[in-house]
Amino acid sequence: MRDYRYFILLIIPFFFLNAQAQIDTSKKNHTDTTKVIRGDTFNKIKPIPVNKLEPKREFRGVWIATVVNIDWPSDSHLSVDQQKKELLAILDADQRAGINAVILQVRPAADAFYAKSLEPWSRWLTGKQGVAPDPVYDPLEFAINEAHKRGMELHAWFNPYRATFDSNFKSLSPRHITNQMPSWFFTYGGIKLFNPGIPEVRDYIIQVILHVVDNYNIDGVHMDDYFYPYKIEGQKINDDQTFRAYAGEFTDIKDWRRNNVDLLIQALGDSIHKHKPFLKFGISPFGIWKNARQDPEGSQTTGGDSYYELYADTRRWVKEGWVDYVVPQLYWNIGYHLAAFENLVDWWGDNSYNRHLYIGQAPYRAFEPKSRAYHNPSEIPNQIRYLRNNDYAQGSVFFSQNSLMKNPLGITDSLRLNFYKYPALPPTMEWLDSIPPNTPKNLVATIKVKSVNLKWQTPDPAADKEPVYGYVIYRFNTTDTVDLENPKNILHIQYNAETEYEDETIERNKHYLYVVTALDRMKNESDPTPTVAVATN
Repeated sequence: MRDYRYFILLIIPFFFLNAQAQIDTSKKNHTDTTKVIRGDTFNKIKPIPVNKLEPKREFRGVWIATVVNIDWPSDSHLSVDQQKKELLAILDADQRAGINAVILQVRPAADAFYAKSLEPWSRWLTGKQGVAPDPVYDPLEFAINEAHKRGMELHAWFNPYRATFDSNFKSLSPRHITNQMPSWFFTYGGIKLFNPGIPEVRDYIIQVILHVVDNYNIDGVHMDDYFYPYKIEGQKINDDQTFRAYAGEFTDIKDWRRNNVDLLIQALGDSIHKHKPFLKFGISPFGIWKNARQDPEGSQTTGGDSYYELYADTRRWVKEGWVDYVVPQLYWNIGYHLAAFENLVDWWGDNSYNRHLYIGQAPYRAFEPKSRAYHNPSEIPNQIRYLRNNDYAQGSVFFSQNSLMKNPLGITDSLRLNFYKYPALPPTMEWLDSIPPNTPKNLVATIKVKSVNLKWQTPDPAADKEPVYGYVIYRFNTTDTVDLENPKNILHIQYNAETEYEDETIERNKHYLYVVTALDRMKNESDPTPTVAVATN
């Protein structure tokens, strides 16, 4: 997901692909973003397979961008009460749509959407950087609690290297890191960026993120695609002096830059898991690692890339196990001649190296007049069908929240009524934790006038001594097979340790069977309790 520098930002991925794509300009020319490149042909579109059984485990995420008030809050001058009401409306809408994870941008530009911060409050929260909400509250703490109430994970999204969003440096707080440590930055495209080649910069970014890890009950740390900056014609990265000071054995500044980013990703992943072994670490890179014409191991695409353009060796981070999940931004349509959605899903699947692969999708493009493929109501649904039939893709993340709220072409309705009709648990991560909880004890059902009350007891401690984090309640008709793999049987997922649930959706003159399972923090699931039968009348 890009959170974009200007108000035309939402079309950047398309422009970047076209404007930066051509490595060998002597062979091909490019025109504007709506025209094919001479010599290129459209890929033969692969057939969209029929869905398998609806998945019981799937990552169903959405990015909530806070920079320039893209998604939340809608205005930087809202009252605290208005901010809270907006966020609750967002989370309620996500719950209705079947979303099970929100990725909230908490550090847009070396600033903070949280109270326990080493950096100043964000201007997109209060209108002026460094000014706290009045009355003071903690937006991140509030969002975590409300997301968990709705059975959704919350991943804290950080922009690691962007320090400012524009050139109005005088508006920055005296506490802002650019004023505290001016030698850590270079200016590129009119904004200040952390210089990744300075070791103290990497240490500082890690400490900022670990401060959130230690102080908040987040489910994951998430970083986007901004590492070294996207190329701007006529601009130069001014890090020659840093290269001379810290090059070590590197003789090529490009290899050195890639190594600088590698060092941050490896150290950050290690640090996060050392502080909280159950915490997930994920990155959402630009959709193309390398093109096949640049490297035989690259994708069958003709576009910009993260490896050469951004000095981000994104495939290596997955291959080395430095990240737990990757969300490539595949914002191009099925059959697109430069970078077909289906080709990239398959390429990332083949290069997922036993880490989780979720696909970044772009419902926002339905609002772009020139993105004609996305004017087809079947485009996003067909993408979901395609990725669900890839053995390695385990979910989607949508950019961005406003797009889902506006429901272009009925996309959100398709999620609610079809693709996300039944609940889903996030996929497990066996390399972090593979030990499930023990089974809940003594499930009892009590019939009331308009509901069934379920009570049970906390299970015995698990083998790894991890406490229970939540429960799943299943309900079956007496004629049904007790099948815990079919998500249509999931009545409720809760992320708390309460041992009681009120089923208020019963019908008269029905016979039901109930079972309950326990979840740990990584969503490993216990065996079910014995079934309890209930007859309503």
